Amino acid sequence: QLQASGGGLVQAGGSLRLSCAASGRTFGTYVVGWFRQAPGKEREFVAAISTRGSITYYSDSVKGRFTISRDNAQNTVHLQMNTLKSEDTAVYYCAADRGTLGVRTDSYAYWGQGTLVTVSS
Repeated sequence: QLQASGGGLVQAGGSLRLSCAASGRTFGTYVVGWFRQAPGKEREFVAAISTRGSITYYSDSVKGRFTISRDNAQNTVHLQMNTLKSEDTAVYYCAADRGTLGVRTDSYAYWGQGTLVTVSS
């Protein structure tokens, strides 16, 4: 089970840190991704991290502004979001899978409920 948190309202240029907490004792064997879905748009890839955190992927739209990290001892993955823009407004979802690291929604079998990020300009 995945629980995303940390969303909220922030001004453009500000920062937020999202967290994805997982239950279970095998979290370290799952790759984790963050996706987002803006109103009227399809869900899109944001960032992903390998099981031990040694490999990370980012979409071009967030590269250099967002950082994904994980703490397997705490069963948590974080998404640090800096220099937020109005176009970052969306519901953010974390997802996990025991397969290889991917950027597609169908690469992930398990999904959290989402947390809303609103960036005001």
